[in-house]
Amino acid sequence: MSLSHVALTSGRSIELTQLRMSSTYSGMLEGYPCKVINDMRVRGLQLEADREFSFGPVHLVQPSREYPDLSGGAFGPVEVLPPVACIGVFGSTAISPELDPVLHRSVLTVAWFQAVPEVPSGEDADLALRGIRWAELARDCEL
Repeated sequence: MSLSHVALTSGRSIELTQLRMSSTYSGMLEGYPCKVINDMRVRGLQLEADREFSFGPVHLVQPSREYPDLSGGAFGPVEVLPPVACIGVFGSTAISPELDPVLHRSVLTVAWFQAVPEVPSGEDADLALRGIRWAELARDCEL
């Protein structure tokens, strides 16, 4: 059973089968969000996905970054990532047309950041998530 379906801009429909969400800045006790902190957070999310979902390929969708206060402090300007960090496992039909569609599926784990704590669905999902190049990034596997 899937949690939702996402319509990629390529026209392919993918199923979300697992989802982890967390606050982007949870555990940040002092300082402020800046490029150094955000680069570590983005890399950490990708490493978490690689470690926890090692059964298949992992793709990181580069997050948008906003700069609400350019004055900043010792670490440079304030730079803010979307507030929700996500890791999702997606599946779809096999990429290779030679494979038996009953016995094979394609799979990809995706790490991304989004504005709200909602399950991405349909054409309402974030455009960066919907723009995933599935045929290049996912891997076919036998069920």
